[in-house]
Amino acid sequence: MPETSPNPPSYLTIRRAGSHEIEIRKSRFLCHLARVADEDEAQAFIASVRKRFWDARHNCTAFVVGEEHRRERSSDDGEPSGTAGVPMLEVLRRRGLTDVVAVVTRYFGGVKLGAGGLVRAYGSSVSEALDTVGLLERRPVALFSVVADHTRAGRLENDLRAAGHSVRDLAYEASGVRIEVGVPAAGVTDFHAWLAEATGGTSEADQMGWSHVEVPVE
Repeated sequence: MPETSPNPPSYLTIRRAGSHEIEIRKSRFLCHLARVADEDEAQAFIASVRKRFWDARHNCTAFVVGEEHRRERSSDDGEPSGTAGVPMLEVLRRRGLTDVVAVVTRYFGGVKLGAGGLVRAYGSSVSEALDTVGLLERRPVALFSVVADHTRAGRLENDLRAAGHSVRDLAYEASGVRIEVGVPAAGVTDFHAWLAEATGGTSEADQMGWSHVEVPVE
């Protein structure tokens, strides 16, 4: 669905959900990552992991959601204060990520790591898991509706594609063909100029809202 917010920003998130395990001095740290749209989804994922790994000593958590007004939460889940959730959250912040939740399940191996060791272990668990699942950038795209009569629509569609514009949908109506086009935010002015020239001024673009395209970060 199109987003109605004015010119939404680009942001980074994870490419996919996934898990990654590391072992430090006989303790197992399993980091589970998921993409989430809001805090409710983050809390639901946390609950599902805790239910699945109910026998673990700790299921520590951190999440960041929202594009501009971000909401952040973390939990040490019984580890010494500030040694688990905070370093997990700091990794997400340092990577500039949002709409992501991390849960690190710890199975204690009998050797105490100390406060510094726990901070490093939980931070490393999240960092290595992020490297495993990969990151992507969600870039804003303006959605335009362009109407052409039936005799010209086919050519206009071909011209749009040939010019590198993203044709997202076609709707055949009695009055003509409605073409939905996605245009990167930085290219909106150039798109209007291109359309005027390509159609001799016979077609106009009405903005419907905003969406995003996902570009992998290498």
